[in-house]
Amino acid sequence: MCYSHLIILLFAFASGNALSAGGHDHQKADHDKATHVHNEAGHEEGDHENDDHGHKEEGHKEEGHKDGDHEHEAKGHEEDGHGHGGAGHEEGVPELTAQQIRTAGIETLVIQRGEVAGVVVAPGEVGLNAYRTTKVAPRIAAQIIKRHVQLGQSVEPGQVLVTLSSTEVAQAQGELLVSDREWQRVKKLGRKVVSERRYVEAQVARQQAAAKVRAYGMTDGQAKALLRNRDASAATGELALLSPQHGTVIRDDFIVGELAEPGRELFVITDEQQLWIDARLTPEDAANVRVGARARIKAKGHWLEGEVIQAQHMLHETTRTLPVRLQVANPADELHPGEFVTVKIDSSASQAGIAVPVAAVLRSPDGDWQVFIEEAPGRYEPKEVEVQRSIGDRIVVEGLKAGERIVSKGAFFIQSEIAKSGFDIHNH
Repeated sequence: MCYSHLIILLFAFASGNALSAGGHDHQKADHDKATHVHNEAGHEEGDHENDDHGHKEEGHKEEGHKDGDHEHEAKGHEEDGHGHGGAGHEEGVPELTAQQIRTAGIETLVIQRGEVAGVVVAPGEVGLNAYRTTKVAPRIAAQIIKRHVQLGQSVEPGQVLVTLSSTEVAQAQGELLVSDREWQRVKKLGRKVVSERRYVEAQVARQQAAAKVRAYGMTDGQAKALLRNRDASAATGELALLSPQHGTVIRDDFIVGELAEPGRELFVITDEQQLWIDARLTPEDAANVRVGARARIKAKGHWLEGEVIQAQHMLHETTRTLPVRLQVANPADELHPGEFVTVKIDSSASQAGIAVPVAAVLRSPDGDWQVFIEEAPGRYEPKEVEVQRSIGDRIVVEGLKAGERIVSKGAFFIQSEIAKSGFDIHNH
């Protein structure tokens, strides 16, 4: 080998060693820098005490790490977007400080499986509350001469509904005017002037005439107004029928000018603030339902509260079911007589299940029901559940295991924190 070739080989060998040494120095510096970032992000030095040796550059780039070996890698935090303070150690799991927990009033409890009240689901039909409904009809044959209210209109007690005209009423009004005039004359003369017989006859005649106009449908107030006139021309035979209660006109099937017979239904007025619902139960279910039991009625996509007020003891001839009557408040006029609904009635028969506080169950962004499981103090993970029914201030759910600790108060605050932080609430 010539001398020039030897010099070239020696120069190449020296350059290779220098490059190799420089590469290792850069690798070590990069690794030390990553370790320093880890320590600043809040991780203990012991978590990465093996980073200084045993990891080659190729292992970091190609082989990766197993789950848990480097879940807090600085680079991984920057890429995933979870490196900011207050974030949980798992995707979608928020971590709250002790101060946040106290401020939000977050409380937890360990759930247990136990006996919960059963529920009976049955179809029902909305009906009028007969105790809050009145039918208005004439007591004698009369012609309808004027209508004062219409279908669907709200009325108050004493409001004029319709004006009738009758020859019988005119005769009774005239008799009242005459008998009252005679009674006032006799009473003014006194017992010392008139005979006892005349005095009693005048008194009785006046009482009978007043009772007759009342029997025809005139009120005491209308009769007194007639007597204040004291003119025979006031006996026109007109009779105004008044509303006996507060409510809504739900029926007025008549035409002005027609002759209404005694008992003819002119108006039906009902107070729809409270309605009845007749639910039909099997004899087996009805045996476990008691008067006073809580009930729920589905209307317009949500549930109204009701109560069992009556339970019959005779089977329906066609359906062979036992009718149970519920009473439900209807302040927003959501239910109407004749409407079919679904009812849920609390049963005295209990069954095993898990009941949690109402405040513990929330709707997730996609509409599912969920609760928050406490994984560790300050760390809460959402878990979907299936809502079965509510019992007072508790909700019976499926999807939880006995022994799990859930958030019983403050779940809404946790959900808000997740939304603000941009976490995937379903751990997707």
